[in-house]
Amino acid sequence: MQIPTFDLKGKVAIVSGATKGLGYGMTIGLAQAGADIVVVSRTPGDCEKVAAEIKKMGRKALPAPTDVSSYDAIQKLVDAAVDEFGRIDILVNNAGTAVTRPAENLTEEEWDQVININLKGVFLLAQAVGKQMIKQKGGKIINVSSIFGFVGDKAVLPYLASKGGVLQLTRGLALEWAKYNIQVNAVAPGYVMTPMNEKELSQEKIYNYITGKIPMRRLGKVEEIAGAVVFLASEAANYVTGTAIAVDGGWLAQ
Repeated sequence: MQIPTFDLKGKVAIVSGATKGLGYGMTIGLAQAGADIVVVSRTPGDCEKVAAEIKKMGRKALPAPTDVSSYDAIQKLVDAAVDEFGRIDILVNNAGTAVTRPAENLTEEEWDQVININLKGVFLLAQAVGKQMIKQKGGKIINVSSIFGFVGDKAVLPYLASKGGVLQLTRGLALEWAKYNIQVNAVAPGYVMTPMNEKELSQEKIYNYITGKIPMRRLGKVEEIAGAVVFLASEAANYVTGTAIAVDGGWLAQ
């Protein structure tokens, strides 16, 4: 018996939201495991910078600035990735945003902004990459949800709706595409210090309140989320599909 490994050499991964926070950690983690990377974010300069870093690691990288809420932009992204590498083995659907506001004060524009990136964009990118993976007869799709896809919170309603939607999207795609040898899973991070929440979590009162609710009594680390993504992207997860791995210090166990 040979145990499957986490080795990703020869694999090609697209990572959205790849240049900052959790996405950056996932990108570097996949590259460290051997994957070549299509680096996706909205900012060309950030894509170029991270791609250069990956190339210094001895991997191939394609900077691909893309608006993941745009169908046409996503089609161009997938075409460019296939033209460059010939295939797509892994998709990490990580691009996301949030608006903090009481529900009664939310605008339609704010709702659409979050849903279009966090849910619509996840579907559009999964669909476009999934078509390529169907041709290849295999692939790994990892969608980034959140502990707040499972439980509620205050003043982040569109974020809750989008991340809960990502979980159901993951389950539905896993069932539809299992016959093509495509595994579709999600990771659900707990609290991790990133540029998106750094201002909030740097406040001592808020930091102590949140860590006081986490059984492990600390925030997660970017590399701890990346480890779960590398597992789901690897052959070690060939029989794992339609599930979500919570990396949350025990938050959801309560």
